[in-house]
Amino acid sequence: MPSYEPRWLRDDLFAGITLGAYAVPEGVAYATLAGLPPQVGIYGYLLGGLGYALFGSSRHLAIGPTSAISLMVGVSVAPLAMGDPVRYAQIATLSAFVAAAMCIGAWLLRLSTLINFISETVMLGFKAGAGLSIAATQIPALLGIPGGGHNFIERVFAIAGQFLQMHPVVTAIGFASLALLWLGEKFLPSRPIALFLVVISVAFVSMTNLAGHVSTVGEIPSGLPRFSPPMLRIGEVDGILPLAFAALLLSYMESVSAGRAFAAKYNYKLDVRQELLGLGSANLFAAFGQGYPVAGGLSQSAVNEQAGAKTPLSLIFASITLAFCLLFFTGFLQNLPKAVLAAIVLMAVKG
Repeated sequence: MPSYEPRWLRDDLFAGITLGAYAVPEGVAYATLAGLPPQVGIYGYLLGGLGYALFGSSRHLAIGPTSAISLMVGVSVAPLAMGDPVRYAQIATLSAFVAAAMCIGAWLLRLSTLINFISETVMLGFKAGAGLSIAATQIPALLGIPGGGHNFIERVFAIAGQFLQMHPVVTAIGFASLALLWLGEKFLPSRPIALFLVVISVAFVSMTNLAGHVSTVGEIPSGLPRFSPPMLRIGEVDGILPLAFAALLLSYMESVSAGRAFAAKYNYKLDVRQELLGLGSANLFAAFGQGYPVAGGLSQSAVNEQAGAKTPLSLIFASITLAFCLLFFTGFLQNLPKAVLAAIVLMAVKG
């Protein structure tokens, strides 16, 4: 802040509002992928961005839930929760808290060199596998079919067996959403096309009385997240340490990879050790706001950069924008079709 130039303020403000607009549909979509209430994804962007802005070293990295971490939470927490939705949310929050503690511990012990021991080939394979797995979970919502299965192969066979049962209206909404997102990405890469799509789809469903015929998000509680420490202790959840450590590795790799790309483009230095403290702070804020693990994702960071962000102050403005949305606009989202969320997730993971 001492070296902040006033001429940057307008750019950071516009970038923050743009990022906030992008984060609303993305957060809802990723929370659904993680098996959590839709508002939890917005909490992750709001609180994670605040925490990272205090200690992170990247000028452009945007923090929030990512597709890969959301998938990992959705797959890993379910067997630990044993069908209890309240415990499910508590375990997801505890994983963010433990991951934050691990990040801060790794920062204290100067363990940032661990990034040099993870092969880019391994990460590429992981990302490709995650992308396919995520797609298999979202295609049923895109087509309006039940889906099913507990792993990728079973899900693919379930989709193939139900393909002729696709709901024509849901499928039309899903593919129209994909087309609009693709056109927006191609011709308006720095604009929050996903938010525009959400507005159009909610208005369409509301005016045509399709809410009873297509699956929608439903009611989203309004208001800011309730701040409190995690309800569970580490010893009360078997398997929480491996889950948190996986979240740490994944968030650190994703964040540093994206951060390095922007640092090279704008010729500044990314402090890989400082990133551990930034991510630790982001996940700690998310955990105290009943969120789940967050990271610096390439897609949201690209939106932040293309909208003109100059410093992490854009994340503060994005959090203010999201707080405003949570206070006044959650009721608008209840008629949002799940097919639209599936299209948003599929476009996010296509790369």
